[in-house]
Amino acid sequence: MQLMEAIERYESEVRSYVRSFPTVFEKAKGSYLYDINGTAYLDFFAGASVLNYGHNHPELKKALIDYLAGDNITHSLDMASRARAEFLITFHEKILEPRGLNHRVQFPGPTGSNAVESALKIARKSKGRENIIAFTNAFHGMTLGSLSVTGNAFKRAGAGLPLTHSDRMPFDGYLGEGFDTIDYLDRVLDDSGSGVDQPAAVITETIQAEGGVNIASTEWLRHLQQLCRKHDMLLIVDDIQAGCGRTGTFFSFEEAGLDPDLITISKSLSGYGLPLAVTLVKPQYDIWEPGEHNGTFRGHNPAFVTAKRAIELFWSDQAFSHEVTAKGRHVREALEKLARKYPEASAKVRGRGMLQAIEFAHKELAGTVAKKAFKHGLIIETAGPADAVLKLMPPLTIEQADVDKGLQIIDRCIIEAMHDLGIGAPRAAGQ
Repeated sequence: MQLMEAIERYESEVRSYVRSFPTVFEKAKGSYLYDINGTAYLDFFAGASVLNYGHNHPELKKALIDYLAGDNITHSLDMASRARAEFLITFHEKILEPRGLNHRVQFPGPTGSNAVESALKIARKSKGRENIIAFTNAFHGMTLGSLSVTGNAFKRAGAGLPLTHSDRMPFDGYLGEGFDTIDYLDRVLDDSGSGVDQPAAVITETIQAEGGVNIASTEWLRHLQQLCRKHDMLLIVDDIQAGCGRTGTFFSFEEAGLDPDLITISKSLSGYGLPLAVTLVKPQYDIWEPGEHNGTFRGHNPAFVTAKRAIELFWSDQAFSHEVTAKGRHVREALEKLARKYPEASAKVRGRGMLQAIEFAHKELAGTVAKKAFKHGLIIETAGPADAVLKLMPPLTIEQADVDKGLQIIDRCIIEAMHDLGIGAPRAAGQ
């Protein structure tokens, strides 16, 4: 039986990415994936930002192999281990303390959705209220609690039951430029006739990556934090996809100077693609009873090892942060040039750091470009409720030549997609 045939025959219909990238992958190195035929694919997806440091980074791989070769502990529930303690020390000394954060670290389970679930629970426990404020086009996970604060109608429908105890408010820019949605939320919370129960917390992303790469301004984020303080609500920042350096700083909210009460991170935290998630909790809200929130995989020792090494390698100084910022600026400028080159595509560019996107007014264009890109050896995905946004998330460690190679493939695929869809005639640059 062929390998793809086995997947199609035995795996659930729920699988999705294999339909967008229909080949059997076998190896990976740096910014490339290789299928069983040896075909190379440049990766502008990075496992949905799980692989910020690329595939099989040699330093992280060495740390992992050495750890496993030494018969060190793999699974330990939440019992103490050397790997666990050393990760906590490194995370505190190199990530939290330099940023003036004193949060406790909770290991809620292996996924980002686990981290969101624990954040929602501790917020409700701390404030003694049930309601949570979330935002339009948000994505926070697929378990029932995290899904209740997710905006996507298709994902929400999969729950099969009402998703309650949350209210949706407009994200920054949702109601157009010049409309302050935080002022609107403030009015709703001040008005006993609004029908919105006093919330325990507000949960937000700084960049709605899955929702279409919608960017919250620093002013909006600061205003939101002030509003949370005014109305005695906890501020939860979901930094699962935009964190771990994706925007140029370790946390995506650093530019805004936020001090969230709870922070969720996962995806690239382990640095190697191993499952690892944390919920960061300010000490005054760390009011769990022992075992009140638990799980079998509350921390994975091999992931602690690679996470510690990744922090040492990339976050001991500002050099890597500056490098990511510079690469992101280069990608942004290239995309803006493409938008000018093909005005018929009615494209808009947005993003921060190495999370950049181009939205097309012709909603089918992004998906067509992504399909053609795969045929030309580039893995890239779409985002937004109508999949009208082409989202660029290459590894942060990608070489400049590979950045330009991927951008050239996108350029070529826009031409091909516009031709196939009958959208105008592309003009030469500068016209």
